[in-house]
Amino acid sequence: MAVVVAYNRRDLLLECLDALARQSRAVDAVVVVDNASTDGGGEAARHAHGSVDLVTLRANTGGAGGFAAGMRRALESHDPDLVWLMDDDTIPTETALAELLRVHVAHPGLRILGSKAVWTDGSEHPMNTPKPRLGAGSASRAQAARFGAIPIRSASFVSMLVDADAIREHGLPIADYFIWNDDFEYSTRLLRRGEGWYVPTSVVVHKTKTFGSSDADPGERFYYEVRNKLWLFRFAGTLSWWEAPLYWGATVRRWVRTRRRAMDPAVLMSAGRRGWRDGWRSRPRETGEVLIAAGYPR
Repeated sequence: MAVVVAYNRRDLLLECLDALARQSRAVDAVVVVDNASTDGGGEAARHAHGSVDLVTLRANTGGAGGFAAGMRRALESHDPDLVWLMDDDTIPTETALAELLRVHVAHPGLRILGSKAVWTDGSEHPMNTPKPRLGAGSASRAQAARFGAIPIRSASFVSMLVDADAIREHGLPIADYFIWNDDFEYSTRLLRRGEGWYVPTSVVVHKTKTFGSSDADPGERFYYEVRNKLWLFRFAGTLSWWEAPLYWGATVRRWVRTRRRAMDPAVLMSAGRRGWRDGWRSRPRETGEVLIAAGYPR
């Protein structure tokens, strides 16, 4: 089944749902989480696709809270074997699900399968490139290669197929992340001792407004990048002792690139300082608390 998180992108949400309805392997059920949209997208989705299970929140919880709410509804109401996660600006090609399931059927022990995300011009989207699994053995790489896949350490919520038993075992995404690093934390949590593959034959179109990577100028949103990354390194425990310094180094390099590309460095640095402060002075709330505050249906 699929979980789609939506916020004020009515037309893209409807396009995403139309694409899900056209899958060569039908989707068993669809949960849409309306993250307190003001454009009528949730009701439009219900009207256009009557079978959609719509969860309407009264406060915007970001992608992190939206996926937590959608996965919770999926487990509570649908008892799925697999949960296919995506944002409302993700448009799956007709065989996207079939290709993920082809690999899953042949290798059912995988915790996560990730699709290839391209932009509107067909270029691979740098925002959603999965992290390869460092230290993956030659046997593991060869086994994945037989299916045209690559072992990974993390994946994006832009088309991530998750084993529902892994969700039951490891819990939901941390809703208080709001945006940024939520999918990195969650996928590395599931793949700390589990296996996941990137399946480039499964293709989705990620219709972001602009083409760019995660180190493009985020302005005020840089706050979440810094705060959440500190939360991840301080509390998550999803990285091994030797992985953590490598990812710290990659994070610092990314922040330097972001600073260089900033259109308004003062805004970026102010957001970064606040994120640094809150990342050290606070910790994320329990996900259940965040969802209840946002009006998750009891």
